[in-house]
Amino acid sequence: MRTITVLAALTAAPVAAALIAVPAHASPAACPAPTRAELKGTDADEPAKGAKALRGVRVRHLPRGFTHGTLTASRRGGVTEYGYVWSDNRDTVDLAHRSLWVRVVCWPKASRLAQLKKLPVGLGAFTGDPETVRLGGRQVLRQEGDGALGHGRYVGWVERKGVVVTVMASGPLVPELADIVRGVKL
Repeated sequence: MRTITVLAALTAAPVAAALIAVPAHASPAACPAPTRAELKGTDADEPAKGAKALRGVRVRHLPRGFTHGTLTASRRGGVTEYGYVWSDNRDTVDLAHRSLWVRVVCWPKASRLAQLKKLPVGLGAFTGDPETVRLGGRQVLRQEGDGALGHGRYVGWVERKGVVVTVMASGPLVPELADIVRGVKL
C-alpha cells in the first residue's frame, strides 16, 4: 500500500509541473490573440483561407464564393484586435460585393454588451444608436454598416469577460448573418 502512495506522489509531481508550465494563452478562458508574426504582416490570401483562418476561432458557417482573404491584427493601449476579412473579386462600391469580417477584440474591461458603445478600436466602433437584439442565439449590439465599414450589417457581443467578437457582413450576406453569428466559436 505504501509503495502505491509513493508512486502516486512521484507521478503527480511531474504532472503538476507540466500543468504549471502551460502558457496562459492556452487557457480556454484566454482571449485568442495574434502571434508577433501575425501582428507584423497582414498579406492577402488568394484563395481566401477557410473556417479556421483565425487562430483560436472557428467560423462554422462561412458562405462560399470568397476569393480573397486578409488577416487583420493590431495591438495598442492594452487592447488587441485579431480578425480576418473574406471578400470576393467585385469592387467594394458594387452593392453585390460580398465580404465578411470576423474580429476578436481582447479588451480586459469588456463585461457587458452596453460597453461595446465605448469599444476602443480605430475601425468598427459602435456609433450612433445601435440596437440590442437577439441574433443567432446571442444577445448582440447591431447597427447598419456605415461608409468606413461598407454596406451591410455590423454586430458585436461579449463572448466572455475581456473578449469581444464583432462581425461585419456585406449586404448580400445579411440574410445569413444569424447563421454566421451562431457558428462563431472561440
